[in-house]
Amino acid sequence: MSTAEVAPSAASAARTLPGAEIIGRIRRLLIVTLLATAAYMMLTGASRGFCPGGITGDGRFLDASGQVTDVAPDCITLSLKPSPLVLIAFIGLVFWGLSAVQRRAVDTASALRYLNRAMVIVVVLAIAAGLIAHVWFRLLPLETWAETRTLFYPFPFGAVDMTVSPMTGP
Repeated sequence: MSTAEVAPSAASAARTLPGAEIIGRIRRLLIVTLLATAAYMMLTGASRGFCPGGITGDGRFLDASGQVTDVAPDCITLSLKPSPLVLIAFIGLVFWGLSAVQRRAVDTASALRYLNRAMVIVVVLAIAAGLIAHVWFRLLPLETWAETRTLFYPFPFGAVDMTVSPMTGP
């Protein structure tokens, strides 16, 4: 028997290794989760700002009501960034999928179903969280900030950093 005959049988045995299909699906779940995380992080990058008031033609400042003032009005800048809660949810979904396979799967087909469900949920969460965070971010009422000086953002799909700085002159 030559070594050429032994190599193909070893390769075919590796293809029929019990659990190989499940291991491949776990690898796919991890890759999809990494790609979904990257997509979510790119989707949740945005900023916007607002400066109530302005500058007159002779270089003096105007407040939010249009009155001339010696003090520069404050400007607000908001930056949308990924929420740590969503990133933790991605990790939790991977562990949920692996735990479901370990505890509940009775055969290869049921294990693959649990892993496929986890992949679908990760992708849907990444897209939904990114889009919802953008919509919520765009709906924040910056114009009312000049009166109340507060801005409330209690939303878990994206995190917002607020920076207040004085308006710069001409």
